[in-house]
Amino acid sequence: MSLVLFKGIRVTGGEHANSTQGAPKFGRETGQRFLQSGADIITTATYQASIEGFVKYQGLSLEQAKTIMMSAVQIAKDAIQDFLPFCQKSGRMKPLVAGSVGPYGAFLHDGSEFTGAYEEQISQEEFKNWHRQQIQCLVSAGVDLLAMETIPSQKEAEALVDLLKEFPDTRAWLSYSCKDEQCISHGERFADAVKVASRSKQLIAIGLNCCSPASVSPLLASAVKPPDLVWIVYPNSGEEWDVDSGWKSEKRPHSIADLSLEWEKQGAGLIGGCCRITPLDIAELRQRIHQRHS
Repeated sequence: MSLVLFKGIRVTGGEHANSTQGAPKFGRETGQRFLQSGADIITTATYQASIEGFVKYQGLSLEQAKTIMMSAVQIAKDAIQDFLPFCQKSGRMKPLVAGSVGPYGAFLHDGSEFTGAYEEQISQEEFKNWHRQQIQCLVSAGVDLLAMETIPSQKEAEALVDLLKEFPDTRAWLSYSCKDEQCISHGERFADAVKVASRSKQLIAIGLNCCSPASVSPLLASAVKPPDLVWIVYPNSGEEWDVDSGWKSEKRPHSIADLSLEWEKQGAGLIGGCCRITPLDIAELRQRIHQRHS
């Protein structure tokens, strides 16, 4: 049966970072809403967070930055702890916490996680060095797995897959951001980009997120699913990102619940939502999946 996942609230870790005051309560309550709507996995609020961002823009010490990063895991765990009595009554599985690891472009705050424009200036070793501290914090704080997500380029994906070997007891999924129905954001073909999974025994899924729901099926159809893995798909609500103006606000033409049957037939084992997907969307998706498997 497919699992339903929810893309977590993002805590900004760069120059536009918000105060952390009130964040634990807000994050815990938000996680609760999505768990109650049917999510089996919630992600930590660390997509745009980074040790470098906390130190450089928030004026924190290295140890303070690490403490904040790790606190995001505890907030997600607290939300799940509050939800456990319902799981016990209903027979639902205990939800999992996925530690969100966003791309380097998310730290830049220029939308380049949807272009990968920085890729040529950064080596694989530099990518690994930049991601290492965040992953170390998330793993040390006890996430169930890592969500290496919205990755725009094959080069950064390869660096993350290689870095994962330094945490041999950790499992992860890898999901790309995509520019169209054939290519990931930097321009490599999705069919080629998914082949990085062959380098790792620790990945449980590979796929895409934060793209239009309409693009999911063509992208999956363009590639061969790696053996022993499932596809992971969690698109956004359908609006498009414009580098100059941000998200284009348009009428949402697609329902992830309606499209989820086709995704399952293509091999998706983890299905959910990313930006602007609401608890109502997740509830509808959960109900639709339950109906198919009951």
